[in-house]
Amino acid sequence: MNCHKAPFGDTRVIESRLVANGRAIRRRRECLDGDAHRFTTYERIERPHLVVVKRSGERQLFDRSKIIAGLQHATQKTKVSGAQIDDIVVSIEEGLYEGGESEIKAEFIGEMVMDKLVLINDVAYVRFASVYRNFRDIDSFEDELDKMKKRLVSKDKK
Repeated sequence: MNCHKAPFGDTRVIESRLVANGRAIRRRRECLDGDAHRFTTYERIERPHLVVVKRSGERQLFDRSKIIAGLQHATQKTKVSGAQIDDIVVSIEEGLYEGGESEIKAEFIGEMVMDKLVLINDVAYVRFASVYRNFRDIDSFEDELDKMKKRLVSKDKK
């Protein structure tokens, strides 16, 4: 692996550890080109491309950063940690790949996110749902709160 500051300089691994529940390796590296610059790399298994089918019918390659951005927006000013967000994204990504489908509807991914959020933080769930469901009035908001309560009750019974 070459250093990004010295593109032809060699590096050495200082530390390696498993992250994302063992699904990736985080490596701390040091540039051997004299400046001893340190940086981090991640190693993940390359998987086949997933295509997300949006409501409009448009197709896009799956991009985990979009889920992260949505979760970060929904969890602002809550006690949801970055590690919890990462766990949600990893879990969703694993579920999508294990499903065996090469095309996934965006609605399915949104439901997966809401299933995870409802267990972690009610406020984040409602924030995500308000954007995802595009509430038009108070009745649609109340309907979503009722769905949230039912999800929590059904999860508690398991």
